[in-house]
Amino acid sequence: MTQASYPALRLRRTRASAWSRAMHAENRLSPSDFIWPLFVTEGRQVEEPIKSLPGVSRWSVDLMVERAKEAQAVGIPCLALFPNTQPERRSDDGAEALNPDNLMCRAIRAIKDAVPNIGILTDVALDPYTAHGQDGLLDEEGYVVNDATIDMLIGQSLNQAAAGADIIAPSDMMDGRVGAIREALEEEGHANVQIMAYAAKYASAFYGPFRDAVGSSGLLKGNKKTYQMDPANSAEALREVALDIAEGADSVMVKPGLPYLDIIARVKDRFEVPVFAYQVSGEYAMLEAAVAVGAGDRDALVLETLMAFKRAGCSGVLTYHALHAARLLER
Repeated sequence: MTQASYPALRLRRTRASAWSRAMHAENRLSPSDFIWPLFVTEGRQVEEPIKSLPGVSRWSVDLMVERAKEAQAVGIPCLALFPNTQPERRSDDGAEALNPDNLMCRAIRAIKDAVPNIGILTDVALDPYTAHGQDGLLDEEGYVVNDATIDMLIGQSLNQAAAGADIIAPSDMMDGRVGAIREALEEEGHANVQIMAYAAKYASAFYGPFRDAVGSSGLLKGNKKTYQMDPANSAEALREVALDIAEGADSVMVKPGLPYLDIIARVKDRFEVPVFAYQVSGEYAMLEAAVAVGAGDRDALVLETLMAFKRAGCSGVLTYHALHAARLLER
C-alpha cells in the first residue's frame, strides 16, 4: 500500500475538531445496539435492589411493564428477561420451567400486552428453576446429562414462545440443543421466533452477581466446567459457533464480553453472522466499583466499553447499563 509520509500525512488533521472526528468515526453507538437484561420477581409494586449489582434491581411483573415503557421511550429495541424463582418452586428436575403460568411467562405476557412492539429475549436453561443451581438435569454422580436436559429445554422454549417470546436464547451449552429447539419451534408454528445461541459461553469467574440476582448462587453445587467453555480456549469457540449456526441459530453470543473481545472478533471475521456480547454482571459491577472510588467517570467508562464491543464486531450488546447509555446518547 502506497502512503504519504510526514509531514504530507498528519493523522491528527482529522482529529482537530469535533465535527471532523464525528465524520471520520469508524463505529457508532445507538440505543438500538442495546439489549437490557432485567430480573423479574414475585409480588406487586416490588423492587428488590441487588447488593452485588449496585443500581440494578429485581422488579415485580407490574413494574417490569414500566421498565419496558422506559426502554421503548429511549429506543432500546429488546429486553432480556431472567426470573428469580422462589425456593419452593425449585426442584431437582426444574419442572417450573414448563409451567405456562410461571414468572417468566407472566412477565412476557404482561410486557407484550402493554408494549407490543418491544422485543423480548428469554433465557433457556434450567438453573433458575433447579434446586441444585445447575443448568441441566443431574445423574446419580452429579454430572449434568446432555440429552435428557435437551428434552426439558425444548419444553421450556415452547412454553416461552407460546407466551410471546421473540428470541429464544439457550444459555445451557448442551450439545445439539439449538437444532432440537429449532425443529420444535418449526413444528409448533413458531417459525418467526429467533434463536440467539449462547454459542461461546465460558466458565467464567464474572457471573457471581448474576447468580445472586436469580437466587442460584447459594444453591449451586460444584461448578459448570463440564459444559461451559474453558477460558483458555479460542479455537474451540469457533467450533461451538459453527455447530450452532449449522443447527439454525439466527445469531450467536459470546459471554462474558470485555475479557473475550478476541473471540468476538474471530467469530465475526470467520462467520459473518450477527454476533452479540453479554457484558456480564461482574463486568458491570467492576465498572461501578471503579466509579465509586473515583477511578473513572461513569459516563465515559460506559460508552467507551460499549464502543469496544462495536469495534470488535458486535451487532449489539446485552448490558445492565443499557438505559443509562441510551439516555447518554440522547444528549
